[in-house]
Amino acid sequence: MPPRQAPILAIMSKSKAGRTEKLSHFDAAGQAAMVDVADKLATRREATASAFVELSAEVLRALPRNPKGNPLEVARFAGIQAAKQTAQLIPMCHPLALTHADVTAEIVADGVRIEATVATTGPTGVEMEALTAAAVAALTVYDMTKALDKSIVIRQIQLERKSGGKSGEYRRREQGGKP
Repeated sequence: MPPRQAPILAIMSKSKAGRTEKLSHFDAAGQAAMVDVADKLATRREATASAFVELSAEVLRALPRNPKGNPLEVARFAGIQAAKQTAQLIPMCHPLALTHADVTAEIVADGVRIEATVATTGPTGVEMEALTAAAVAALTVYDMTKALDKSIVIRQIQLERKSGGKSGEYRRREQGGKP
């Protein structure tokens, strides 16, 4: 077996203030590592993420008659369950005791908009739980409707806002710099 080589890529990022900072999930040798949150304060933390499932007009018209059941309600349940399982899916995520998880799925022009909100009181945030909930809810809409159309597109899985913790408040800005 060949000897292990040091990583070639620098594991750095630019902060809001323009400073270069080390990414948190890598150790001094550049190996992936779970962050130790033992010394962090337990505070209320909340995050909301969204996703969009682009559907044809034909699929949108068929949603109420889906023989598998109500795709939006099944997606809602799947998203909530996914939020609770995030640490099983994303290797460096901490298992968290969630205090709240909710997913909405609504029909809008050209598809289904999904929004997932997750909360906890703990030493680390719930952004990954919210993103996982939105992504799995979107995948569930796909699963429930794929018999009608294989060209369904899932897009814009993104963090909308978060609060709590050392980094404080975050709110996504719309294109053009407007909140």
